[in-house]
Order: sequence, then C-alpha cells, then structure tokens
Amino acid sequence: MINTFIGNLGHFAVILAFVSALVTAYAYYQYIVASELEKSSWRLFSRISFYVHSVASITIAVALFEIIYSHRFEYFYAYSHSSKALPVHYMISSFWEGQEGAFILWIFWNVVLGLILIHTNKFWEGPVMLVFALVQAFLVSMILGVVIGDLKIGSSPFVLLRDALSAPIFQINPDFVPEDGTGLNPLLQNIWMVIHPPTLFLGYATTLVPFAFLIGGLAAKKYSEWVRPALPWAQFSAMVLGMGIIMGAYWAYVTLNFGGYWNWDPVENAVYVPWLIMVAGIHTMITFKKSSTALKSSMILIVASFILVLYATFLVRSGVLGDSSVHSFTDLGLSGQLLIYMLFFLIVAIFLLAKNWKNIPSSEKEASVYSREFWIFIGATTLALMAFQVILPTSIPVWNAIVEMFGGISNMAPPADQVGFYTKFQLWFAVAVALLTAVGQFFWWNKMDGKALREALVIPYIVSVLLSAFIIVLGKVYDITYIVVVLASTFTIVANATILFRLIKKSTFKLAGGSLAHIGLGMILIGVMFSSGYSEVISYNLSGLTYSNSWEDELNKEHVLLWINKPTQIKDYTAIYRGRQKKVKGIPGLVNVNLLKSTDNVNESIALDDIVVNGKLYHKKGDLVTLILEENDYFKIDYFKGDQYQFTLNPMSQFNSSMGLISSPDSRRFLNRDLYTFVSAINDYDDPEWREDEFYEVAPGETFFISDFVTEFEGGEVLTQIDGIDLKEGDVAVKAKLRIMDFDVEKSLEPVFIIRGSQVGRIPAIDNELGVKVELDNIIPEKNQFSFKVNRYQKDYVVLKAIVKPQINILWAGTIIMLIGFCVAIYRRYDEFSKMRDKGLE
Repeated sequence: MINTFIGNLGHFAVILAFVSALVTAYAYYQYIVASELEKSSWRLFSRISFYVHSVASITIAVALFEIIYSHRFEYFYAYSHSSKALPVHYMISSFWEGQEGAFILWIFWNVVLGLILIHTNKFWEGPVMLVFALVQAFLVSMILGVVIGDLKIGSSPFVLLRDALSAPIFQINPDFVPEDGTGLNPLLQNIWMVIHPPTLFLGYATTLVPFAFLIGGLAAKKYSEWVRPALPWAQFSAMVLGMGIIMGAYWAYVTLNFGGYWNWDPVENAVYVPWLIMVAGIHTMITFKKSSTALKSSMILIVASFILVLYATFLVRSGVLGDSSVHSFTDLGLSGQLLIYMLFFLIVAIFLLAKNWKNIPSSEKEASVYSREFWIFIGATTLALMAFQVILPTSIPVWNAIVEMFGGISNMAPPADQVGFYTKFQLWFAVAVALLTAVGQFFWWNKMDGKALREALVIPYIVSVLLSAFIIVLGKVYDITYIVVVLASTFTIVANATILFRLIKKSTFKLAGGSLAHIGLGMILIGVMFSSGYSEVISYNLSGLTYSNSWEDELNKEHVLLWINKPTQIKDYTAIYRGRQKKVKGIPGLVNVNLLKSTDNVNESIALDDIVVNGKLYHKKGDLVTLILEENDYFKIDYFKGDQYQFTLNPMSQFNSSMGLISSPDSRRFLNRDLYTFVSAINDYDDPEWREDEFYEVAPGETFFISDFVTEFEGGEVLTQIDGIDLKEGDVAVKAKLRIMDFDVEKSLEPVFIIRGSQVGRIPAIDNELGVKVELDNIIPEKNQFSFKVNRYQKDYVVLKAIVKPQINILWAGTIIMLIGFCVAIYRRYDEFSKMRDKGLE
C-alpha cells in the first residue's frame, strides 16, 4: 500500500523552508535599514521567520528518515539507498548517501548555527542572518524538485518510485511496491560513515559563519570589527573540517583496501583545499588582532575558504569528476544551480571588497624580517600555495568541460599517478610549513632580533638534531628527502614544545593552542613519512602460482594463497586460514558459518548446533538467530610465531553483483606499527565446479583418502529418527560415520542411506570448507562394506595481502593533539569575545 502522506508532508516542508528562507532574508534586510522605532518589530518578525524555516527544515529531515526507517520502498530515495537488511545505524548512513540527503544535512547544520548566532550575537544578528537566510534559500532550492517546462529546480527526495522509473510493472500495477530496496553501498557500511559525513558537513556549514561576519562588516563599513566575533568561529570551522578530513582518512584506512588513508582523489582534494585556506585565514586574522596588519589578506582568505567549499560541492555533485574520481556523484541536473549558487556569493563578495577596498585599513609600515607579521604572512602564503598546487590539477576536468561547452577540444588529463604527483610538491610545502611554525612561535611570544633569535633557537636546534639522529638511525631512514622531513618535523615539535613548557610554567595554558596544533603537525608529518614511505608488504607469493591472469605481475607477487587449515609462512608469522564467519546480533565476536543455516528471510539463520562463546550459551540448536548484514563474510586468520599463537584477524569481504568483490581490511595494532590485511580473492561457494564422481568401497575401521585428506570410516549406525524426515514403520535408515583429518583439524561427515520399500534415498554430507560431498551409495552386507560416492570441488581458500605500516599511531596521535590545540585556541578566542560582548564592545 503506497503511503503518500509522509512524502507530501516532506515536500510541503521543502516549499515552506524555501519560502521562509526568502522571507527571513527580506525581513532581516528591513531590520538592517529600519529606523530605531521599527527595529524591534522587524527583529521579532525576522526571528519568527527563521524559526518557521528551522521547523520546516527539521521536518524535511524527519520525513526522509521516516521513509528510510519504515522501509517505504515506494519512494525512490528509500529504494535506491536502503534495504531491510540494514541495521539502524546504517539506515542513518543511507540518509546522506544520496545527494538530496547530503543537502538536507547541510541545511540542518546551518539551521543549528543560525539559531546559536541569533541568541549569542545580537549586534551582528541582522547582517549575518541575512547572509545565512540567502544561503539557506539556495540550499533548499537544491531539493525543491520543481519542474517548469524544461527547467528543473532541485531534485526532490520525496519522489515516488513509479514517477522516477519507467519500469513496465508500473503500467500493469501503478501501486506496485518492491519487497526490498537496493541497499547501501557496501563501502559505506562502516561506523565511520555514520559520523564522518555529519562532521564534514558541519565543517562545510561553519565556513559560512566567518564569511557572513565579513560580508556584514563590509556592508556596514565596519571593516575591522568583524574579526573579533568571526575568529573563534573560523577556528571552530578549521577544527571541525579538519576532524572531518581525518575521519574520512581513517574510514579509508579501515574500509578501503588500497593500503592507505589518503589517495589524493579529487574529492579528497576538494575538501583539503578550503581547509588549508581557512587555516591561512586564521593566522592572518590573529596577526591583524595583534598589529593591525593583514586585514585585507584575511578578507580574501575568508571569502576564498567559503567559495572553495561551494566549488568543492560543485566538483563532487555536478558529475564533472565522473571519469577522474571514484567518490564523485552522478549529475542530477543540478550543475547549473550549483554554479549560480557559487557565482552569486562570489560576485557579491568581490563587489563589496572592490567597493570598499580603498577604505579598508592597512598598515603602510613594511614588516621586518624579525617581526611576527612577516613570518605569519610567509606561512599563510605557503598554505595558499599548497592549496593552489592542489586545486589547479584537480580542476582539469572543469577546464575541459568549459572548453567543450564553447565548442573547443581540450586534451588535458589529470595526473596519471596522482599520489606521486601531489606528494612530490605537498611534501616540500609541508616541510616549509613545519619550519615556519617552529621559528614563528618564538617571534609570536618574544620581541626578536637576529642575535635573540639565534640564542632562542640554539637549544631547540641541538635537541631536534639529536632526536632526529636517533629517529633516523632507529627507523633506518636513509632517503635524503625523508631525512629532511624528520629534521623539519622534529624541529617544529621541539621548538613548539619549548614554547608550550614556558606557557604552562606561567600558568597560561589557554594561550597554548598554537603550540599544541603545531606539535600535532610535526607528529603527523613523521607518521605519514613512516607509514607511507616505509610500509612493507610481507605477503609475498612463494608458490610460483599465478592467482589471476587479469592481475598485474606485482599483484600476483604481493599476495599469498591461504588454503583452509594449512599453515603458510608470511615473513615472521605463520598464518592459518580457519574459515568464514558471520556477525550475529547479541553475540560478541563472530560465529562460524558452519553453525548457521540460512532461511529465506533477510538476515535470518537457524543455529545448527549450540552457539557457545566464552563458556556462555547464547543460542540452542534449532534457534532462529539474527545476522548483521548476512552478505558480509569475515575470514578468520590465525597468526603464530613458531608454535605460539599470537592473534587473529578477520578481514571482511562480500560479493556485490554490480561492484564485484568488496573487501575491507582488518589490522593488528601494535604500539609502533600496524599489520594491515585484506582479502583479494575468495572461493565461490555458490557456484562450485564439481569434478567427476569417485567411488570407494570401505569396511568399518578402514582408512582411505578423499582428495588429500586422511579419512577413517568408523562404522555405521541404524537411525530411528532423522531431523526433517518422518520415518515410517518398515523404513530402514543407516548413518555412516566418517572422520576426516585436514592438517590439525578433525571433521565428521555423516551421510545417510534410507530404504523405504523398494525405493532408496540418500542424504549427502557436504563440507564446503573441504570442498567435499559424500553420499552413502550402497551397503554391501556380503563384503561387510559400504560404498561411498564422492564429489569434490575447490577446497576453501583466500588470497590475502598483508602490509606492515610502521609508526602509523604517531599520525593518529598527531591529529588528536592538533585538534586539542584548535579547541584550546577556540576557547581562548571565545573567552575574549565574551568579555568584550559583556562590555558592549562586540
């Protein structure tokens, strides 16, 4: 039964949100230009309009999630992004898997930020909220889903499936509703995809706040006053956006199987660039607060960070990166709207900057080489150059599209080896930033000349050289480029730690945000250098086999074949593949698939035996159990050193009909390294290639061979009952007991032979792991023998890659310290702003 109420409610809320955003913008404009007598009434009306917009926006989100949560597959969005198999937390991920859901998330965060600003910053409320309302109107237009002739405005998430697809079934039955949806992209079925997108979009949304303060300042001709309230928000934006980037990197590390955390994909670059610009803008804003310089630079950088977020949205969601990125969305016909959105605010910002440029205060005094202003400016310039070097090659598809739009032909192509291309430049930029942060901190806290600088840096320099020498020798860092990275990184850590120690000694820890963030930067560089530059493949193929003719030689060389139960050497370890497992709801760890039998229901199986974990009985034989994403198989790999068990890894794979084999890694975490493993190929249980029948006549107590397995026939047993079969009077049922040895594992196969009158029935025993099916073909009383028919197919296996990632924990620890530094800096700036606001000087 099609339920159109929730969709109609959602669509009405979209229209209401759009109209109320425009009304809010108009009302706040009237509030800005109104006389003192009218201001209070216009402010009240403006706030009520934004509250209506907020309620409508939240209603949109609630309506869409209800459609997903209630499995309303009559709606195209739920059908395309969700399924009954998904647990609730992955339903949340499916909410923002589609473009429409991502825009709704962005709209929601802007609502939250707007409500906070209304109640914390009354002086700037009018101009800031006018910008907010206009941005919201553009964002909501992306989900309007209104078609006027050939003009399409937005893509609605509340479209019915029958209106989105022209399938023949809807001509026969317009009320047809699919039993299930197509599901969530397997790569997004990870807990980090529940929290990474909201964090990233909060980062996107927060870039609007300093931009709105700047536009308000330019419009009101308050050219410098906007900096104080905007600075803590800019720092918050950089922290959240940086956190989102790190979460994305960690998601890639634990979910994708390219063996890293950053691949310089265009979509990754599109987020990285505005973050760099925002960080540069923060530094110039801090410089202006201290010495009344760099105001114009701050304005340009704040505008650029917001516009680059809009440009990133265009790159990702216009389809222009379709051939150059694995992460980009397909074009929903919103390219024109996205361009208008970006160009509108770019033109407004340029117009206001150009109009007021001559009146914006600037220092005519030339900055001394021994001034903090000079070093901050050099650092901001370096960050801007880093961003410029990334955004230009990333934008090549956009350039090609522009040339083709005007009838030309452009053969420019993005870098073939994007990792090598970007790393080659970004590495040296990062070294320069590290050195600048080391030296710059001393200028920040002390008045310096050449002699004072040399005296201040001599101890940090000596300590960093000694520490670098220790790292280089211990880590066997012999590459000259990496030696420079170690020296620069260690120098920034030691120099900033020196400043940090002085601040703590003076009980002024709230001033230590910059030092902490810079220490984190140095640690990140060291962690990236070791984990990427010195990662080591240890799963070399020593068998001489070619696993796949479609693989490059390197892939065949860097993967190891693990037969089930067979010990295989992987450098210092002996690895043993122990079979497939599933996640079962309510049971810790994983459950062997041999204990489970699938039913026809989604995520449901029957326990074939008691399920006991750590001595506790969770399910009895015959119980129905609930699986968590039954399409996922977890491959149990035990690692030994000598005869000593070390640990177990459980890399995951699933076969997807449209994407092929999807694999996610598992890692063993050590203090100084990760052992990172993933599965590249698996045995196909569903479509085995059976070999010719083999027959064996065996007497009880005899031993024979099935394939390479030593098999003992222990004897037969007459049965009086069989699970699932109703034995009648006169029926004879005999079970044969076979014991099969596979290395250190002993298995039992028990085929059954049934005689009913003149008819004979056989129930085979099948072991998927061994690739064996045994039937009790006949009983030969005169020879005291049993005849067995054996079919065999490929024994179970996995093809595995294992990589050692040294010192990767330094990278993750560095990101945490950097984020703590941002938090300390935000607290300090907000505390300053609050004190000024309380004095009426906001």
